[in-house]
Amino acid sequence: MLIEVNNCRLYVDVVGSGLVAESTQMVERPVVFVLHGGPGGDHTFVKPHFNPLADVAQLVYYDHRGQGRSDADKSENWNLDQWADDLRGLIDILGIQQPIVLGLSFGGFVAQNYAIRHPDRLHKLILASTAARILPERIFNAFERFGGSKARRAAEEFWGGPTEENTANYIRECAPFYTRIDRDEEEDQRMIWTPAVADHFSKPGGENWTFDFRDQLKTISCPTLITAGDIDPVTTIEAAEEMAAHIPESVKQFEVFENCGHGVHRDDPHAFEVMKAFLTN
Repeated sequence: MLIEVNNCRLYVDVVGSGLVAESTQMVERPVVFVLHGGPGGDHTFVKPHFNPLADVAQLVYYDHRGQGRSDADKSENWNLDQWADDLRGLIDILGIQQPIVLGLSFGGFVAQNYAIRHPDRLHKLILASTAARILPERIFNAFERFGGSKARRAAEEFWGGPTEENTANYIRECAPFYTRIDRDEEEDQRMIWTPAVADHFSKPGGENWTFDFRDQLKTISCPTLITAGDIDPVTTIEAAEEMAAHIPESVKQFEVFENCGHGVHRDDPHAFEVMKAFLTN
């Protein structure tokens, strides 16, 4: 369905019941807004992968402004503040009183910004395979560690400015190190890609290189689950540890999954059990 939020139609899909029958009562389940990665991807980046959480919660998937099946809009509105404000608008329109936000990778950038900008409308937060800032050298070092000098060169060329040629080389040399499981080529074909958004976000001087939430993360006051893989080459374990260090101890649960890459749920389905426990406690 399309829902107009802040003068932009967002594509929204819902998985799971908000009310379930238990004995003589109807019991309300938590509502989780699942924020996809990218930028330039769509919600099929996370659906159906996160559907196991529908065992205990209602899941709201949507495409960020400018991406997937949502309206394209102007490039000046492709930024983390706008994407966070769009989430607030969607939550308000749907009337969710205790929203839970789950952000994966780039979706985690949006989720952190939402938590900082709109703390009054956040019940719980899950930050999955994400970072408080992007340091290219961390990424290059990780690819060299996992794939040698050839992978490092491919990463340096791609992250320095994607082209059709170096993107193909990056996928060939670096993508196999994202996760231990084989790449799902059918998933790539299902997804609607919007390269212009990725180019805008990651251009020289773009927001991908300038955002830094570290100092503001100390303001987070809701329960926060952080999941990270120890062999993630993109949002590296060093980046996850740095992000976690700036979130108050009193509210955070930091889970590191061994021998897991970018998106720990792909390499270790036990991640869903950890998330389910966090959602229901």
